[in-house]
Amino acid sequence: METHFKSWAAVAPRLVAVAAGREKADLVIRGGKLVNVQTREILDGWQVAVAEGRFAYIGPDASHCVGDETRVIEAESRYLIPGLCDGHMHIESGMLTPAEFAAAVIPHGTTTMFTDPHEIANVLGLRGVRMMHDEALMQPVNIYTQMPSCAPSAPGLETTGFEISAEDVAEAMAWPGIIGLGEMMNFPGVINGDPQMLAEMAATMNAGKTVGGHYASPDKGVAFSAYVAGGAADDHEGTAEADAIARVRNGMRSMMRLGSAWYDVESQITAVTEKGLDPRNFILCTDDCHSGTLVNEGHMNRVVRHAIACGCDPVVALQMATINTATHFGLEREIGSIAPGRRADMILTSDLVTLPIEEVIARGQTVAKDGKITVECPHYDWPADARETVHMGKVLDDADFAINAPEGKNKVKAKVIGVVENQAPTEALTAELPVVDGLVEGEGDTYQIALVERHQGTGKVVNGFVSGFGYTGKMAMASTVAHDSHHMIVVGTDRAMMAAAANRLGEVGGGVTVWKDGEELALVELPIAGLMSDSPAAQVAAKADQMVAAMAACGCTLNNAYMQHSLLALVVIPSLRISDLGLVDVDKFEITDIFEENA
Repeated sequence: METHFKSWAAVAPRLVAVAAGREKADLVIRGGKLVNVQTREILDGWQVAVAEGRFAYIGPDASHCVGDETRVIEAESRYLIPGLCDGHMHIESGMLTPAEFAAAVIPHGTTTMFTDPHEIANVLGLRGVRMMHDEALMQPVNIYTQMPSCAPSAPGLETTGFEISAEDVAEAMAWPGIIGLGEMMNFPGVINGDPQMLAEMAATMNAGKTVGGHYASPDKGVAFSAYVAGGAADDHEGTAEADAIARVRNGMRSMMRLGSAWYDVESQITAVTEKGLDPRNFILCTDDCHSGTLVNEGHMNRVVRHAIACGCDPVVALQMATINTATHFGLEREIGSIAPGRRADMILTSDLVTLPIEEVIARGQTVAKDGKITVECPHYDWPADARETVHMGKVLDDADFAINAPEGKNKVKAKVIGVVENQAPTEALTAELPVVDGLVEGEGDTYQIALVERHQGTGKVVNGFVSGFGYTGKMAMASTVAHDSHHMIVVGTDRAMMAAAANRLGEVGGGVTVWKDGEELALVELPIAGLMSDSPAAQVAAKADQMVAAMAACGCTLNNAYMQHSLLALVVIPSLRISDLGLVDVDKFEITDIFEENA
């Protein structure tokens, strides 16, 4: 499908001719300092010649490549660095389609993304993945797609809109933009030799592609060894130095993430900066960034700056966001460095520490300058059924959110999902809660959580308790972004308001809404699969900012609390979650009762 960009084989004769001086380059950059991530050198005065969107020559003097029609950029002593690569991410987390996500991150210097669209896979199945894949290939930068591996993420613990089969994985491996298998979240399945999980990984390896990992257990013993033996080549779920070390010692790449809510670089990069491990096996990524982060703070440039601030050498940090990533996915000859034959993806910056992104070049064309995008990012024609995915089955009322107490009880000991700031895992807490008129009520910082089934229109609502957001007064927040099954998650202190919030999302076809004292304070419409908007990132970010402000007005004190809200149904990360089948004890990988026994 990538018809607008020619392969190396198609343009090799011209690259050779330009490098030899027989033909002239399309673009030459001179007067700069080339950051060579192959050798970890800064080569002052080296020049770059580009033809057909690829590097033809790098060296001390490219004058033999300059002709009358050659565009010349004077770098004025600035650094030339490779375009930045995000080694693991989910476009849907930005609340944006691939086109609008690309438009948001290109000015920040991201020229390559490795994306796992397992969010849309849970809602629209293989067809939804194909839509994401096809829009990705339309963009002026490189967006590679990993075929989702786990929909549902944990069979038997949740029900999704669609399921992904081993046959689906094998089919997708032949698509032009598929680079590998998305994160293998069903780590108990792999460890126990589940035939489908092993078949998916075998289909990926038989296609010569990379298996993405996701090992969210603290157990680094036999279980971890069994998981690695299953074929996962990387892992982004580490949160401590020991996690990073265990990954690389077992031949995996340690992907260290800085997303909107995940701060896992600082705690792991010491494996390189203090323990002195080989940095080429470490990769930087974002995993999940919402639109507000992209617009206001940045993307991979933000991660590289953070790694440098954590004590990492700037060029080593750049390697972790360029050549290391390219090598991992078997694309070292295509992207990730400024070297002959590679795609001409690079950034001009005046400082390697603060990393201002002054000009971004992708495939030899300037795509952003001084923070402004200079190219178009084409949109896919999303069909009507991709915009009509919220099927609740009925209008909800406060009775749907009632939690009946065991007979004869005037107080109960309930299991509570405990949110942990800036981390994906939750705590499994308990709380003594009062019973009023036969119904269990939240108290203090413990309030209700509900999952509303939205794929099949069953009208089912599963209720439980959650704490940690800091909510006060009468409020409710509802979202159709609920990793990974993407049913609807509602958290609130008032049952009537929870019903109002849920019904509102049914009206608009998905998104996020926040209510307080009977009124809607914020609404982010996400009409595509209930996950994404095809509006520009700045518009979505403005509505997301209103959402964050509305959550704060309801008493929320957490950093990036929306991301925590969206993960409350993620039944593959410890310790306690909610699904359409009930409360899930992820440590045991089983459904558990909402009340403590014998309490």
